[in-house]
Amino acid sequence: MYKDDILNLIQQSPLEIDTEIQLTGRPPTMANSEFLTNKEQGDWAEKVVYKAINEFSDEYFAVQYGRSESIAAGDARFADFYMEYQNELNSIGKRPDLLIFKLNDFPDRNVDIENDEHVRKTVVALEVRSSSFLIDKYTAFMDKRQQEAIYNCISIRKNILDGKFGDLLKRKNNEIYKLILEATDETFRELDFRRPSWSLTQELRDLTELLKHLKQNIKILHKRDYLSITPKMEDFALVNRWIQKYNVKHFYLQVFFDKAYVVSFQDILELVSNNDNEGNNFSIERDVKNQGKTTIKVNVKVGKEIIGKIDVPEHKSAMKELDRGRLLFYVTFEGGKGYLDNEIFMRDVINA
Repeated sequence: MYKDDILNLIQQSPLEIDTEIQLTGRPPTMANSEFLTNKEQGDWAEKVVYKAINEFSDEYFAVQYGRSESIAAGDARFADFYMEYQNELNSIGKRPDLLIFKLNDFPDRNVDIENDEHVRKTVVALEVRSSSFLIDKYTAFMDKRQQEAIYNCISIRKNILDGKFGDLLKRKNNEIYKLILEATDETFRELDFRRPSWSLTQELRDLTELLKHLKQNIKILHKRDYLSITPKMEDFALVNRWIQKYNVKHFYLQVFFDKAYVVSFQDILELVSNNDNEGNNFSIERDVKNQGKTTIKVNVKVGKEIIGKIDVPEHKSAMKELDRGRLLFYVTFEGGKGYLDNEIFMRDVINA
């Protein structure tokens, strides 16, 4: 059974996920403009997926299920709303944003999302995440930067080994010399060494400068060069709690401003259980933009390109007045049609 497979992966995970966690804490007292913009972007991403499925699929339809209240910290009713949401997370877990149903089960599309028997008929649950990138442009930029860094490494390596610095480096630091000597186009990214600071002669100063530039380019190769699907670590237990209650397949769907990618929650758990995948297919980071919360950054290429094109939305400024008179200015989004790949939707989501 699906929920048993997920629970087994959770229990065996090296992430040490606490399935019995109960959330406590005081509600935040004040929202800010960045938070409101991010919420608007998240709501927009959810609408793109919702409309794409309902427009392009003949057999299945999407229903909005996650919380969608526009209330924010600083509003008079926010404290009560926050505590109700905490209680819900502690009871049934984290609701996914969208539920996908078979049209044959609900020909009139009249689903009661508060009816557990209706919810259990869900075929697939989707957690929709958003990202402020054009993935094609980002990928092209990063590929170019990586190739330039490799070219620079090759050039510096040649300058050191084929010129007057080879013997000098071998004599001064044979370990670094061997690392550079044995490096190839494919292995420069694996190099790491502590840069010396020799300065006694001009030759030593020139060699030190070359090693400095080599180190700088290797540092570029060490950086994460992929965009990601971004589940938060703290959500794993809460997603599992919902799955244990309803036994519905769960997927993460990351929406960029030009495309969207999907990966199953089960695949994410299996991926992070193998430390050979860390650095290539995922990384674990403390996300500064998300209150320092630990986030799993899963390479989007692990997922499937489920929406191959998204029209860039219109955007405009908006204002929110808080109860005590503070004004917050933020960005809202409209439009931006997404074009669902039905083959991937059926093969890699519905029938996965």
